[in-house]
Amino acid sequence: MNIQEQYHIILGSGGAAGTPLARELAGAGMRLRTVSRSGRGPARAETMSADLTVAGQVLEAVEEDAVVYLLAGLAYDRRVWRGQWPLIMRNVVSACEAKNARLIFLDNVYLYGRVDGPMTENTPARPSSAKGRIRAGIAAFLQEEVAAGCLTATLARAAGFYGPHSEATSIPEILVFQRLAQGRPAQLLARADTRHSYTYTLDIGRALRLLAEAEDCWNQVWHLPTASPALTGRQFVELAAREMGVPARLSVAPRWLLTAMGLASTRLREVAEMLYQNESDSM
Repeated sequence: MNIQEQYHIILGSGGAAGTPLARELAGAGMRLRTVSRSGRGPARAETMSADLTVAGQVLEAVEEDAVVYLLAGLAYDRRVWRGQWPLIMRNVVSACEAKNARLIFLDNVYLYGRVDGPMTENTPARPSSAKGRIRAGIAAFLQEEVAAGCLTATLARAAGFYGPHSEATSIPEILVFQRLAQGRPAQLLARADTRHSYTYTLDIGRALRLLAEAEDCWNQVWHLPTASPALTGRQFVELAAREMGVPARLSVAPRWLLTAMGLASTRLREVAEMLYQNESDSM
């Protein structure tokens, strides 16, 4: 079947990655279905409401011989991830196997754990956080299904997001761009002079479409285009401030402060768990 005749189905279609991908696919003339809890989507897409934790709803959302993109975003809470991510992955894999659909899973780099230096597709999974262990588990399950010949799938990994459609969830968007726009100092986590890579949201959308179109890219792990060389936090703020035409003011929230604040805030507790990414060069 021609790729433009297939359904392209985005599971978890809103937000930082789903919105750019939907626009990429619609612009390329693909037959597009967007699936979300709200059931809302772009004008050129067929829209559907579904809960990915319910197997029957996932099965209904997936069509025969489709290309499926799993882009679900869950609350940033290890308890939610532990309860829902394995269930969502099993439901999506089962539906794709039943419908002979191919799957692209938008993964992150948490499963690698603390890496001092560049990460590649061959970096071993050595998670150093609860969220990293959860992500390692679902990635391993998906790869085992591929290795057993049950499924055709690609894992596409990105670093932390910044860019259009990430304003509500991206740490650099919230702590750097938005604070600078308000005339406040940018806020960096843990350290200012370690290097950290970020992935631009519009690059994610285009890269996922290109992976779907390339027949020789399936059943592999791919790192999506990400800023290289990685900038230090200080350099990132300076570059953002220059482009925005504002002073490059910044402050640093040290680990001890975020850990203490995490005693009263689930969100900050979850952020504090991942501070190792800002304490050594992570690229």
